Amino acid sequence: MRLSRYFMPTLKEDPKEAQIASHRLMLRAGMIQQSSAGIYSWLPLGNRVLKNIERIVREEQDRAGALEILMPTIQPADLWRESGRYDDYGKEMLRIVDRHDRDMLYGPTNEEQVTDIFRSHVNSYKDLPLNLYHIQWKFRDEVRPRFGVMRGREFLMKDAYSFDLDYEGAKIAYNTMFVAYLKTYARLGLQAIPLRADTGPIGGDLSHEFIILADTGESEVFYHKDILNLKTPEGDHTPEELQALVDEWTSYYAAADEMHDADNCGVAEGDLVARRGIEVGHIFHFGEKYSKAMGATVMGPDGKEITVSMGSYGIGVSRLVGGIIEACHDEAGIVWPEEVAPFKVGLINLKSGDEACDAACEDFYAKLQAAGIEVLYDDTSDRAGGKFAKMDLIGVPYQVTIGPRGLKTGVVEFKTRKSGEKEEITPEAALNRLVG
Repeated sequence: MRLSRYFMPTLKEDPKEAQIASHRLMLRAGMIQQSSAGIYSWLPLGNRVLKNIERIVREEQDRAGALEILMPTIQPADLWRESGRYDDYGKEMLRIVDRHDRDMLYGPTNEEQVTDIFRSHVNSYKDLPLNLYHIQWKFRDEVRPRFGVMRGREFLMKDAYSFDLDYEGAKIAYNTMFVAYLKTYARLGLQAIPLRADTGPIGGDLSHEFIILADTGESEVFYHKDILNLKTPEGDHTPEELQALVDEWTSYYAAADEMHDADNCGVAEGDLVARRGIEVGHIFHFGEKYSKAMGATVMGPDGKEITVSMGSYGIGVSRLVGGIIEACHDEAGIVWPEEVAPFKVGLINLKSGDEACDAACEDFYAKLQAAGIEVLYDDTSDRAGGKFAKMDLIGVPYQVTIGPRGLKTGVVEFKTRKSGEKEEITPEAALNRLVG
């Protein structure tokens, strides 16, 4: 992509309304624009990151055996009345009346909708286990939306819902998602810590939050120092292996009541670490809370009717954009992990209009594109300092700079954004690093 043809309205100064790093940098990098309180338009750069995160989340859900569907944003209130949540949910639910005077709502979550799908089509134990997920926009009418996409009213979320014959099967589904989440966050370049959590309005008796560490995190969390040394699981796993993995990860804390309470976290004082953290995922097992209320049953192997056991599993896709920035930035701007970066490479032409520089950049640009490397080519007439600052701001993992002086000696400057390390190497060597 040529920067001269790209829409990336960057800002040189920090926006006054931005209170945290991710909000400030997303506005400065031209990733989003506020439409109204807590609601944002995603501009090209931000949308690329959002789609990269969505792709990784989708791939790991598919690997875990979940099946993708797409449920509507607007739901009938009658489904929520069946579960008893319509009146209990509170003012965060945006309630709507359509032209036929039917009560509707903009879905903050989808337990009722997916349970209705299940009960309409599944009636035998032979069709279990089943896990259905979608990636869809949600709306929660926060009383004080703030911090940009970290606490907005409209947000993109992956929510999955499992249906099993009994608690033992539901526990396997829960553990499968637990491990899938560990793999997802690792691919996103994040160290995520699973902590026991309150089930809140979702309900149920088993729940974990997934927290990423960031100095600007919204809450204080406590954990055993050695949990950061655990390796992310790989490959497929038997039910026994899944349970062992969950036991291993959760053995590093034993919160009796509340995960944010240092006195009840069960970790010896010398091993206890207190940090700020950001919630980026939440998983629940809630058994028959919705299936019993809404009549989601199947015929068991003995011919008797069985109420299915359910769980739900959420990942805040749009929230992760902000969360990653909070965990991955420096004074110059964003430092994207490679798999979620909007572009892998920033190509800088130090002297646009110079015949030799233009030719060398065009050749390098064409080779990157032919190799399938996503590249943002700064072919503008801006000054060199402005070009460097812009590439640092938007956080592409690698920068290749081509200028008159380097061309005379046959080298380009290769910069790794995360470390800040710069090297002068041949164009061929730079290309091999990026393609390899």
